[in-house]
Amino acid sequence: MALSLLTLAAAFTLCAEGPRTNCVVDGDTLWVNGEKVRLADINAPETDQAGCPAERALGEQAKRRLLVLVNAGPFALEAEGRATDRYGRALRVARRGGRSLGEQLVREGLAEPWRGRRSDWCVLLAAR
Repeated sequence: MALSLLTLAAAFTLCAEGPRTNCVVDGDTLWVNGEKVRLADINAPETDQAGCPAERALGEQAKRRLLVLVNAGPFALEAEGRATDRYGRALRVARRGGRSLGEQLVREGLAEPWRGRRSDWCVLLAAR
């Protein structure tokens, strides 16, 4: 399945154990039609492998907010740059009406722009 310029209007849930079709893993990763997708333009705090309780709490907020955003109506997944990451996930930017859903999470303080590497959220949150 090619996930570029694909408009989606599916019902998403939070990912659980077992087969994953349309669900949100965390603030920057989701499954779309059975394929794992990493939002290429942001980095969100971890949930399962968080480095501290503050990161886990913000990661949970980001995950739940992304769920709301993807369920708010059709959106497109667009390839920009590399097609996949080193883990084999499709790298895409999710957009609705030309606006990035990832950038919305950044504006709300739930993610940061992707800078080519993951930040230490525990350090970032301690500085706030």
